[in-house]
Amino acid sequence: MEPLVTGMTVGAVALGGRYLIQAWDAFKTRPIIPRTRRFYQGGFQPVMTRREAALILGVREHAVKEKIKEAHRRVMVANHPDQGGSIYLAKKINEAKVKGHKAECAQALKLHHTPQPQVSSFMHIGKGII
Repeated sequence: MEPLVTGMTVGAVALGGRYLIQAWDAFKTRPIIPRTRRFYQGGFQPVMTRREAALILGVREHAVKEKIKEAHRRVMVANHPDQGGSIYLAKKINEAKVKGHKAECAQALKLHHTPQPQVSSFMHIGKGII
C-alpha cells in the first residue's frame, strides 16, 4: 500500500509542477499593458456635484485649493480647445474647478465659523422703547 501512496504523491507533485510551469510561461508572455492614469470617462450629470467635479479633475472630494488648481491645469492642457480638444469638455473642466473651489471654501467656512449669539426681539424692551 505504501508504494501506491508514494506513486500517487509523486504523480500529484509532477502534475502540480507542470501546471505551475505552464502558468509561469503564460504570465511571462502576456502583453504588457502600461499603467497610465485614467481620467473620468464622462456621462455628465445635469447639475455637477462635488463627486463628479473630483472625478473629472482626478482629485479627492476634499482636496485643497492647490491640488485642485494643479489638477485643473493638467486636465485642461490635455483637453484645451486650442490643442484640438472639445469646447464642451473644457467648459465641464472649468465648471469642475469652480465647484471644487466652492466646496473647499465651504469646508473652510465650516471649520472657521463661530456661531453668532441669537438676538431676540425681546432684547429691545427696556431700552427706551415705551
